[in-house]
Amino acid sequence: MSEKKTMVDGTQSENGKELLTFALGSEEYGIDILKVQEIRGYEKVTHIVNSPAFIKGVINLRGTIVPIIDLRLKFALGSAEYTAFTVVIILNVSNRVVGVVVDSVSDVICLDPEEIKEAPPMSSDLDTRFIQGLATLNERMVILMDIEALMSSPDMALSAEAA
Repeated sequence: MSEKKTMVDGTQSENGKELLTFALGSEEYGIDILKVQEIRGYEKVTHIVNSPAFIKGVINLRGTIVPIIDLRLKFALGSAEYTAFTVVIILNVSNRVVGVVVDSVSDVICLDPEEIKEAPPMSSDLDTRFIQGLATLNERMVILMDIEALMSSPDMALSAEAA
């Protein structure tokens, strides 16, 4: 007997993939909810010298030093203005705790596999290796991000040697 999950919007799904959706600029992204440890408001960070611009710094989260990455800067979406709505999503990826700054968190959605479409081929200048697919919900287009691949990529400077 399959177990039904009830989502935030009241819908139910049996085998869907649960995603936390968030906004970066005018676009909406989704990441696997199982990677999310907690959601916090943005707080002052301690800057680390010689780190890439998208690494805002680190925070002390209950005794764990957590690097904070601004996804807006990482994806070259312009600089963000940190407001009361700016959110840090604390993730547990590749056995590391990492925080990502996003403009706002939307909701939790559940997608069935047939609702996820492959990203269309783009020019070789565009880096799509962190995009798992696209989904359309009503009038919303959600870009599904492979947050594990993104956070463990060499250009993130989050490898064990950098820690």
